[in-house]
Amino acid sequence: MTDNAPRTRRVIIDTDAKNEADDQFAIVHALLSETLNVRGLIAAHFGESRSRTSMLDSRAEIDLLLEHLDMPTVRVENGAASALPDESTSLDSPGARLIVEEAHRVDAGPLQIAFLGPLTDMAAALLIDPSIAETDTTVIWIGGPGYGQPEPGEGAEFNLRNDIAAANVVFRSGIRIWQVPRTGYVMSAVGYAELDEKVGGCGPLGDYLVRQLKEWNATWHPEPSEHRALGDSPAVGLMLNPQGGLFRTVPAPTFSPEGGLLPGGRHTVRVCEMFDFRYLLEDFYAKLRRFAAETSTGPSGADS
Repeated sequence: MTDNAPRTRRVIIDTDAKNEADDQFAIVHALLSETLNVRGLIAAHFGESRSRTSMLDSRAEIDLLLEHLDMPTVRVENGAASALPDESTSLDSPGARLIVEEAHRVDAGPLQIAFLGPLTDMAAALLIDPSIAETDTTVIWIGGPGYGQPEPGEGAEFNLRNDIAAANVVFRSGIRIWQVPRTGYVMSAVGYAELDEKVGGCGPLGDYLVRQLKEWNATWHPEPSEHRALGDSPAVGLMLNPQGGLFRTVPAPTFSPEGGLLPGGRHTVRVCEMFDFRYLLEDFYAKLRRFAAETSTGPSGADS
């Protein structure tokens, strides 16, 4: 690395933070990572199946995490409140404008944008300003189906089906895309026993992360469970350690109204089929423990 090379990666995180219980782990990991210059967090919608105010619910969850982290100066913007109405109509928002603003900066190195939910705000930004597809910007998306044969009865992947039009806009645009599809992100499960041991007890933040995950499973998971996939964390892993992913490059597909793959066009997408989850988890645990130690007070280490 040369002396004038950037010591941090410039990133944005677009998150449907209250959709499930894994975005929270990814957000905290990113904000506790010294090599990530988080230029902003964007609150994303997650459809209407669980809430009619899903984007605002995500915003409230982001604000709560920043409160736990004591990071009041981190920039947060609201994204679109719903999916795009079609592939040619943008939904302008402060979040989409943040993307346009950061993509056109030429003084701070490449930009990476992690999408932990639908691609609505990226598509909106591209429809506002198509020239951002030519900038040094990488979209890292947790979403979409795997590229093999689907299992019988397999439905549309959740982040994709929440805005199929947006996914088509982004995949047709020519912008650089790294995709972690469902077949990749499900390989990131962690059990309650491990979470209790490694995350629980790491101050109020660690306790909250474990509690909200178990509560989500108890409310929404249809079968007995003592684990959860931290499926959004590979996006942060790829920002921290791009060599930690097993990639293949394929023609960038488009998606049918049912969420299936359609033949690709002239662009390509790098598909991350697997990520080094051992590294990712241990890095997260160590940073969370360090944060908890630094923010504790008193001789007994009581939480502040």
